[in-house]
Amino acid sequence: MTHSPVPSGDELLKILSALGNPHRLRIVAALAGGRNYVSALARDIGIGRPLLHMHLQRLEAAGLVTGSLELSASGKAMKFYELTPFSYALTPEVVAAAAQTLTEQEKKTAVKEQAK
Repeated sequence: MTHSPVPSGDELLKILSALGNPHRLRIVAALAGGRNYVSALARDIGIGRPLLHMHLQRLEAAGLVTGSLELSASGKAMKFYELTPFSYALTPEVVAAAAQTLTEQEKKTAVKEQAK
């Protein structure tokens, strides 16, 4: 995912959705201090690894974090995550420009959400 000054509508929805959860905000905050492996990150944040994995997948799909598998000195596989550098300006103009680029699928999703 590219990080253009004005994200597409679909990109903006993924980013906002990914950041629209308190656990994911805490993950981003924890990773702002540097990369970490899953078990340590789960302990630091105080959530279980399965729940952490689900949230990391959402953040990774939005292009906000990246994960890499590495072997420890003892030969144990460890998954490390780190933040992907990002910076987005959220202004009415950015939102208006992004809205013009929504795909038909995202428009349909938005209509279903409004109906709820």
